Amino acid sequence: MDNANNNLRVLMEMRPALDGFYGIPQETRLLYGVLSTLPDLELSGLLQMSKRSVRGGVYGRVSLSEAERVHRFARVVVSLKGRSALDWKSDVAEWLDNYWQTWRLRWGAWTGLGRIPLGHFETRHFRDFVWQELYGRSLPAADREQVLQSDYRVCAYPWRRMHLVGIERAQVLSHSRYPVLDTRGLDVFVAQTPFPGRVSAGTTLVVHYHDAIPVLMPHTISDRAFHQSSHFQAMAANVRSGAHFVCVSDATRRDLLSLFPEAEARAHTIHNMLPAHYYPAEPEPERIPDIVRRHLHGEYEGKVRGTVKDKTRIYPLARVFNNEEEKTAFYARALGPGTRFVLMVSTIEPRKNHARLLAAWEALRGTLDPELKLILVGHIGWDYQTALEDFLPWIEQGSLFLLHGIPADALRLLYRQAVVTVCPSVGEGFDFSGAEAMRCGGVVAASDIPVHREVYGEAARYFDPYDTASLAGTLRQIIYSPDADALQGQLRASGAVQSARYLPERILPRWEAFLRGAKQGQTS
Repeated sequence: MDNANNNLRVLMEMRPALDGFYGIPQETRLLYGVLSTLPDLELSGLLQMSKRSVRGGVYGRVSLSEAERVHRFARVVVSLKGRSALDWKSDVAEWLDNYWQTWRLRWGAWTGLGRIPLGHFETRHFRDFVWQELYGRSLPAADREQVLQSDYRVCAYPWRRMHLVGIERAQVLSHSRYPVLDTRGLDVFVAQTPFPGRVSAGTTLVVHYHDAIPVLMPHTISDRAFHQSSHFQAMAANVRSGAHFVCVSDATRRDLLSLFPEAEARAHTIHNMLPAHYYPAEPEPERIPDIVRRHLHGEYEGKVRGTVKDKTRIYPLARVFNNEEEKTAFYARALGPGTRFVLMVSTIEPRKNHARLLAAWEALRGTLDPELKLILVGHIGWDYQTALEDFLPWIEQGSLFLLHGIPADALRLLYRQAVVTVCPSVGEGFDFSGAEAMRCGGVVAASDIPVHREVYGEAARYFDPYDTASLAGTLRQIIYSPDADALQGQLRASGAVQSARYLPERILPRWEAFLRGAKQGQTS
């Protein structure tokens, strides 16, 4: 492919954007959104799924009618949304196709021959789908037209299957190798995690590296055997192939180099950016009861701790009422103006350290403030059984509220109204919640880990994440000390300055310079 206008051609992996509100999915959407504004950059996204094949798309220079092209693009939409087989015959055909895919991937990984073809997908007929599925959960509506200008490439092969063939080879021949994506004509391919593939000559592979937790803290992740091995083997292969790594913090970069010091010259730090939805605003306490009511988890069907995989129980994650009038009166009373609540925004999983916050909050309620509420925002992740069981008595009492799926404009109000947002995690790559809270005019207390010190600076108060008394003492100082109002004012002012470092207009120039340097082999 010729590039007569000498624009920078960048392909960006969009798989994480198909799932989730926050973290890597959010950063993927934000990064695509800001890169799409660069005038001399031809940006496209790679559509791929983790465990299922993407059907459809147009491959090569085939001559097709407009109707047939649209039909093939529509098949991409159908497969991205779920099951694409029509009947048992289609199921058999898909099984055979998946079987063939696996052997083709093995052939590419073991021999180094052949390429994984990339199909094309055009946005113009599917603008609603592209916006709703890829961007609407993180970008403001004002960005819609901008991000809908570009088209996409399609990788039919599942991301997980590509990982498995690399792991399989490493088990036999000591190190992994992956098949090659056909990226001819592209200058840069940006992957969102260590990528189970190589790129064509002339294309630079860039790994947007969020954290080394699957390798350094494997006891805290889900599907441990797969995620630990896939992360390490793909990262090792990416390092050997000369990939560049854009780390979301200096702390993440240090973790990367502790494993692969040979990547030092190719490891760079560009911090994550904050969404435009978050900005300083006056508190609106009258809206908090309705926000909480609308986004309660309700009942959750989950596994029973210590039992076989298929045994489940129902966790009642919202208080039960006799009627709507009783429910309305309760939330107006429990969360009305003047109510103090502590906020945490994170997936329910062990590394996030909900248990430490719960214990410290219980201590404050028992000694100082029996009316202090706790609001937890986040999806149910993994190894959640102990946490949910500990939450249940407080949920039924009406002192703890577990929420999910909160849009950014409502979360902004929770950040601003909370007496403090707590970030108690024992390990992170960046940790959006504290920076988002600061941007909204909130107060932050964070665990004393290197990445929090780096990202939050002097705009937070810190505590030992393994010591309940340390966390309780920090919260006591922020909420109840004689100079609490002055301290909170100081933290709000410092937070406004600190969080401004992560605004898109501060981060985008660094990405632009990096990508242009990557094309020319001059990144620094």
